[in-house]
Amino acid sequence: MPHRTNNAFRNRVYRIVFESDTRAGRLFDLILLWLILFSILSVFMESVAGFREKYINQIHLAEWIFTILFTIEYILRVYSSYKPLKYIFSFYGLIDLISFIPNYLSFFFAGVQYLMVIRAFRLLRIFRILKLSRYLDQGNILKNALKASSHKIIVFIASVITVVTIIGTLMYIIEGEESGFSNIPVSIYWAIVTITTVGYGDISPQSPLGQFLASILMIIGYGIIAVPTGIVTVEMARANDEARKKCPACQSPVYPKNANFCAHCGMKFLHDPN
Repeated sequence: MPHRTNNAFRNRVYRIVFESDTRAGRLFDLILLWLILFSILSVFMESVAGFREKYINQIHLAEWIFTILFTIEYILRVYSSYKPLKYIFSFYGLIDLISFIPNYLSFFFAGVQYLMVIRAFRLLRIFRILKLSRYLDQGNILKNALKASSHKIIVFIASVITVVTIIGTLMYIIEGEESGFSNIPVSIYWAIVTITTVGYGDISPQSPLGQFLASILMIIGYGIIAVPTGIVTVEMARANDEARKKCPACQSPVYPKNANFCAHCGMKFLHDPN
């Protein structure tokens, strides 16, 4: 529970805009979600030539109404927050700011308003609003798995970058500019497209040696596709195993699984929490 101030109005605004346990707060969040959905829809409609030609004035009016409402909401969040700087530089604080800034920047940079679709990230609040705790738990499992496997994935990506750099350079030497490999960066681009099995076909080797090298790269591509999937899968299994450890008293997840006390209720474990 955050520290309350003596300002009753500020406390009430905080409960409405930051908390969804009250009727007013839940209603505010649900209205906010619908506004986000409609604002994203307006951006989509503006990008369609038929709608843009017929309803451009209505679309712009709607976008500015949404922008003004989101601006007011952001100001209220900063005003009512007990630690304004912490909110401003938090994930949701930055997303809330970016959700309306592009429309103001469109005065100076054409087309920037389309970046307002970033406000779709704000829909993540639906998990908190609708009390979908099971989804939040699964999200935490995925986050922990990605965090635990990050070093392995970084090493894997570094190895792939090394491979495509070497093969791209070799292909530039073998094929040369007459086959479309005009320079080493373009050749590395071809190697990346090939090793990922995308194969746009805009550049292709013509010599037997180049085709042989391309074949090897394709086989390597099929072999490495499963590597990051396997890394994350193993870590997800471990994270899921950790999440299954429940306190017998309060049923809260136990972290780490060999903990002697529950972090939520303080119960001492005399045996396996499961």
